[in-house]
Amino acid sequence: MLRAFSNELFGEQYGSAPATVLALPGWMRQRSDFRLVLDGLDAIALDLPGFAGASPEPPHAMGAAGYADLVAPALDACADRLVVIGHSFGGRVAVHLAVKHPTRVAALVLTGTPRLVRPPSSPEPSASFRAARWLHRRGLVSDERMEKRRRRTGSDDYRATTGVMRDVLVTVVNEDYEDQLDLLAGPVELVWGDDDTSAPLVGAEGALAVLGERALLTIVPGAGHMTPLSAPQALREAIGRHLL
Repeated sequence: MLRAFSNELFGEQYGSAPATVLALPGWMRQRSDFRLVLDGLDAIALDLPGFAGASPEPPHAMGAAGYADLVAPALDACADRLVVIGHSFGGRVAVHLAVKHPTRVAALVLTGTPRLVRPPSSPEPSASFRAARWLHRRGLVSDERMEKRRRRTGSDDYRATTGVMRDVLVTVVNEDYEDQLDLLAGPVELVWGDDDTSAPLVGAEGALAVLGERALLTIVPGAGHMTPLSAPQALREAIGRHLL
């Protein structure tokens, strides 16, 4: 059943209210990714604003912390203590949500979430791209030519987005959440496919090192990035370890 939690936020109710599980999908994914995970639970799966689904674009570009504020109204339909599961970008949002609402989030389940810890270094754009960007800022390269250059060198996600959602992507692409991990009060389940090329397993291992005894890492052999579809049972078991 589709529900509205604000003018900017819609999701699907599973089971009965109040929900004891809140699910946040990945970049440009939608609530249906979690159907196999949440079937039979009292849960809510959201469509994140601007992604595939019912929730409209956010009013302006923001990072994962801003998205945590946008999804916070769904907490009003949840139990006093709940489990939040986040896949990929949804995991980024889930971390911030748990930090902002520590008395509400009893546990986190994170899967395929990029850049949970700070990487040693970030790749620099090529010299030719930096030169084109410099010329564009000074009006010597047109907006059209610069856009063609960005689309030619950008990621698939970058080429697939426009407007405010592209600005959101540019905002979040280099964010990391190591400082937020230090602030988490509750337990964290890390469920990872060992063949995840979008958010490699080494990132989960780095998060485990930061979290220590607060976290448990479950590695799913043969699974890739889309664990809600390929490894729903592993996610379901991780959730079940923390339901009251």
